[in-house]
Amino acid sequence: MKGAYEFSYEDNMMDMFSLKGKTAIVTGANTGLGQGICVAYAKMGANIVAVARRSCDETKALCEDAGAKFLEIRADLSSTEPINMIISEAIKTFGQVDILVNNAGIIKRNDAIDVTEEDWDSVIDVNQKVVFFLSQAFAKACINNKNKGKIINIASMLSYQGGIRVPAYCASKSAIIGLTRALCNEWASKGINVNGIAPGYMATNNTTQIREDQSRNDAILERIPQGRWGTPEDLQGAAVFLASNASDYVNGFTIAVDGGWLAR
Repeated sequence: MKGAYEFSYEDNMMDMFSLKGKTAIVTGANTGLGQGICVAYAKMGANIVAVARRSCDETKALCEDAGAKFLEIRADLSSTEPINMIISEAIKTFGQVDILVNNAGIIKRNDAIDVTEEDWDSVIDVNQKVVFFLSQAFAKACINNKNKGKIINIASMLSYQGGIRVPAYCASKSAIIGLTRALCNEWASKGINVNGIAPGYMATNNTTQIREDQSRNDAILERIPQGRWGTPEDLQGAAVFLASNASDYVNGFTIAVDGGWLAR
C-alpha cells in the first residue's frame, strides 16, 4: 500500500515534465525534427506556435489530435524582418511565450573552394543570425512579462566536427554551441534557460542526398553504434526535458542525441 508521501512524490515527478499551459514557438515546424518537437510538446500540454515558410497543415492536424491549441505563422527566416511579428502574434494569441526552439536551418553543399559569398551569407543568416535575434526578442518578451523562459537551439554533429563540403553549415552550427553558452551567461539570472540539442544523423529532408548515396550511407551507419539513422521521435525526449521544469538547473549545455556517434 502506498503512503500519501509516495503518491504525492510520483505525481510531482510527472508534473516536472508537463508543459500544460505553456506556449512553445518552434521554427521549421512543417516537417522533420521541427514537426516531431511540435507533436511532443502538444502531447505534453503546450500551445504550439509553428513557424515555417510552407504550410504546417500536417503538423497542425497532429498537434490538434493531441489536444493542443495551434497557431501557424508563415515566415521566411532568411532575414530578421518577421521576428517581431512572430513574437507579437504568439503573445496576442496565447498571452505570453515560454519556450523557443530554434530549429529552422538550411544547408548548401559545395566544395569549399567553390562556395560563393551569396551561398555563405544565406546559410549564416538563417542558421546563426536569425537564431540570435529571435532569441533576443523572445528573451525581451519573457523579461518584460516577468515569466521564465526556455530556449532550445538545434545544433548538429557538425558543431563538433568539420564535415565535408558544408563549410558555412559547419561554421553556423559550431557558432550555435558558443551562442548557447554566451546567452546562458547573460540570461540565466533572469530566469531564462538556454540549452541546445545536437542531433546525430537524422532521416530528414536535409539528409536525403547523403542517404541516397550508398557509399556515404553505409559509412555513416557503420560508425553509429546503434546502427541506424535517427528519427524525429528520437529527439522528442530531450526536447521535452529541456522545455520542462525538470531541466531548471540545466543551462548553457548542448545534449547530443546521436546514437553514440560522438563516442566513436
